[in-house]
Formats: sequence, structure tokens, C-alpha cells
Amino acid sequence: MSSKAISIQNLSKKYAGGKQALDDVSFDVAQGSIFGLLGPNGAGKSTLINILAGLVMKTSGSASIWGFDIDVNPRNAKASIGIVPQEIMFDPFFTPKEALELQAGLYGVPKAKRKTMELLRAVRLEDKADAYARTLSGGMKRRLLVAKAMVHSPPVIVLDEPTAGVDIELRQQLWDYVVQLNREGVTVVLTTHYLEEAEQLCDRIAIINHGKLIANKPTKELVGMAREKAVVLTLDRDVTEAPKHAAFEKSELVADRTVEITYNKDRMNAGEVLAAMQGLGLGIVDVTTKEADLEDVFLRLTSSA
Repeated sequence: MSSKAISIQNLSKKYAGGKQALDDVSFDVAQGSIFGLLGPNGAGKSTLINILAGLVMKTSGSASIWGFDIDVNPRNAKASIGIVPQEIMFDPFFTPKEALELQAGLYGVPKAKRKTMELLRAVRLEDKADAYARTLSGGMKRRLLVAKAMVHSPPVIVLDEPTAGVDIELRQQLWDYVVQLNREGVTVVLTTHYLEEAEQLCDRIAIINHGKLIANKPTKELVGMAREKAVVLTLDRDVTEAPKHAAFEKSELVADRTVEITYNKDRMNAGEVLAAMQGLGLGIVDVTTKEADLEDVFLRLTSSA
């Protein structure tokens, strides 16, 4: 068995209207990892996921799931993956229990091996097992979609914007369950617009923009690409304009006595920023540093690509 949960090689998709949704994309997802797939709206993420799900036909290239080529072994490939779609899709006249039973039947899971109540318990919907799905809140419907994706115990699960429109508490519950699944050996592929989630959860992140892969690195390495850092300085007196220095990338007055200085960490460090301020005759009474994060890197890469 390959150590790759998903392997994508030179994958391209051009729609009939001429839109190039994916352009020669290649990357691997390691087994047992949490892999982030990021990109702006329309970048090609959902097209890639729909190709893996068998809903969209690729134009060229290859893709395999758990060692099964999606063209050569489509049944095994589909059985190896669970997809949690971006859109909330459900039958309003089925209960969560009925929905999971039906989904398990579609995957050919024998009744004796179905985990309906276990899954509902895991996503905290056990008390709603016999309620009509149309009566569930938005967050509950999201969690029901996660349970549906897990009925056949796939080794790979793909979550396409799973926390869109979900409140903070429910989002945390969902991520706790995802992390638990990952600890049990499930490989997770995540797309999200909440970049802080990707930074906290993902081992590795790929970024797609205009159908092209523009980054694919371990999360820490990707965050490390941010060259700019900032310090917020509280001065010992009021100033009417932001102090200027040739080494500062940006200097902004945020209050009468508070200045935010952005600098390139390859050219200077925080100590040198403080020395430069003192050289301008300004006393400093408090310092707060602002670390670069994934959002800084994401914006820089997608705006320049």
C-alpha cells in the first residue's frame, strides 16, 4: 500500500466554455495527515474535490485515492473517500438516523456493520436521531453531513468549507471531532476561508490560485515565508505624525502615543527598530510584537500570482 492517501499528477480541467479551472496541478497527501487546500473563491478547489468525488470529469492528468486510480478502479477509489460538501444538502423529510442508514445502504454497508448511532453520538446529534432533518439548525446540518461522509468508514475524508456559517462553539466541536478522527488514522483534507484554522490544524498546506498550484509546504515553513513583522510601540509623549526611518517598511500612527512599525525581518530585528526610534529622540514605555501569520503569506502569494 502506498504511503500516499491521495496522489494528484498533472491534473487539468477545462470546461466546455473555455474556462481553465485546473492547470497541471500535482501534489500528494500523506496518509494520516491533516492537509490544507487553500485558495480564493474560484481558484479551482471545488473542481479538484469534485474530480476526486467522481462528479466532474478531468481533462487530463491522473488522480488516485488510497492507491486506487479514479479511472482504473473508480469503485474502490470512491469507497476510500468521504466528501463533506460546501453546500448543505439533505432530504428534509428524512430523520438523521434514516439519512445515515440510507447512505450506508448506498455504499453497500451490511446492516450489522452500520454505525448509525455511534456516528450521531460522535457529532452530537444523538438526541436528534428521530427529528426531521428540516428542523435542524445550520450547525446541526453541517455535522450531519460529516456523519454521512463517514458511514462507510473511509480512510480519507475531505471537508469543503465545513464551518462556513457555523458559530464559534459549533466550529470548535466540529474541529475536535475532526482531530479525533485524525488521531484514529483518518487522513483529512480541509478547505477553509478561516486561515487561522488551517494554521492551527494542518500539517501541510497547498495553495491554488487561478487553477495553478502556487505553494505546497509544511505549515510552519509556509508561515515562515512571511518576511514582514510589526511592533506596536507606546511612546512617552504625544506625537502628531508617524515617525519616519529608511529601514521601516511602514510606520502608522494608531493613537496619539501609539505607533505601529512594520519592518522586514531579513533587514533588521525588533531591537534595531527600538534603537532607531530612540535615535529619533522618542522614548518607549511599552512594546507589543505582532507575529506574521498564514494570512500574510496567503495574501502575498495570491496577489502576486
